[in-house]
Amino acid sequence: MTTTAAPQSPFDTARQVADAVLFEGYVLYPYRASAAKNRLRWQFGVLVPPSWGPRQGEHTRQRTEILMEPRRGTTLAVELRFLHAQRRTVQQALPDGTFADVAELHLADRVLVPWDEGTEERVELSVDIAELAGDGVRVPFHRAAGEDIEPVLDEAGRCVGRLVRRTERIDGAVTLSAAEVPGPYRVSKLTAVVENTSPWTPETPDADRDAALARSLVAAHLLLGLGAGSFLSMTDPPEWARSAVAACANEHTWPVLAGGPGRADVVLSSPIILEDQPSIAPESAGAMYDATEIDEILALRTAALTDQEKREARGTDARAAAVIDLADSMPPEVLERLHGAVRALREITGPDAAADAADPTGPEVFTALPDEEAVFRPEKPWWDPASDDTADPLRDRITVEGVSVGVGSRVLLRPGLRRTDAQDLFLQGRAALVEAVLHDVDGGVHLAVTVAGDPGADIRREQGRFLYFQPDEVTPLEKP
Repeated sequence: MTTTAAPQSPFDTARQVADAVLFEGYVLYPYRASAAKNRLRWQFGVLVPPSWGPRQGEHTRQRTEILMEPRRGTTLAVELRFLHAQRRTVQQALPDGTFADVAELHLADRVLVPWDEGTEERVELSVDIAELAGDGVRVPFHRAAGEDIEPVLDEAGRCVGRLVRRTERIDGAVTLSAAEVPGPYRVSKLTAVVENTSPWTPETPDADRDAALARSLVAAHLLLGLGAGSFLSMTDPPEWARSAVAACANEHTWPVLAGGPGRADVVLSSPIILEDQPSIAPESAGAMYDATEIDEILALRTAALTDQEKREARGTDARAAAVIDLADSMPPEVLERLHGAVRALREITGPDAAADAADPTGPEVFTALPDEEAVFRPEKPWWDPASDDTADPLRDRITVEGVSVGVGSRVLLRPGLRRTDAQDLFLQGRAALVEAVLHDVDGGVHLAVTVAGDPGADIRREQGRFLYFQPDEVTPLEKP
């Protein structure tokens, strides 16, 4: 007997990243519904009903524009994915056989509480490229309202309550069109619009966000695939296409190549800005559902939760329960892999590889690991103070606008808009004192400063906790 493996979908690689986007910030550490950070949810890719969005400053649609070079007669595969918020209430069984809503239902292994779950929804379609000309194709869709009841049994098998899950109706539409772009090559601009068309109207002018979320497309994103042909990168297009790429208008979403290394036939249009060919770290042991956090920290902190906290997390959501189980069962060797990896360094090949490996005092040695990563082992680690004794943060000086700047110099702060955070922007125009001149391993220079008038400046000096700016972000206050 022979078996045939199921054919691989061109979206398989992109879906791995899309899953991370779909559940970005779905439930945050400590994974309990009672945690303050889990009370304001669903921040990415939310498309709300038209009657609610404009009044609240939220969006009702996404627009994706990207250039493509399709082969004649090919098809475009489209997959819209989003979460449908599902309101879960908890009810306790009463002696008379009825049920009553409760804030908590305690079981041996968990504490069930009301919570909004997210169920994954997909809208899939395939369109001939020729159909996209002119007004293109518009595909409406809807998801019906529903109710599901799940009995809750205790360890003896007795019904002690139930979970009631309710979903509201959602209506939406996907509109696809394409137009040729003038130029030396046969290139088309693909436009894909996803919109929430739900006719729901709030009962009161001050209806809260939760009412709208139940009828919203949450974490909405698109997967686009060409049967034959390729898409152009939005961040690194060929020179001849740069002006056409700059003219593309992407609203509340960002398209990136996502089919895997060397492929350009699949695009993920994400509500979170990504780079081309994003991927999930191979060290990741499973989804943690906590936006922008580090797996190692989450695993350690989750394992350190008390038994009561774990019971609450398990009762909050099935995905939170899976995180608790993952942290509790993670073997030490898997946890060690989360500590870090250097991906920019790869194994040396060629005639110099043997010589470098044989001479440990040479400039560098690369050793291949079983997972095909490589470890860079210089003669002295870059982080070892003995590896470079020429830098002196307290005596080094640099020249800024013709002025020698070093420890004790007074400067005016001009934070760079593209490489700083909001807190630094509050320091625009403030005077500061240079405390050290630092050089990083890439040759960059950073000025450690304290802000003039900061009452905590002495504590910062004692602890070595400064603010850091690059030379082109300061103006010397001393004359040359």
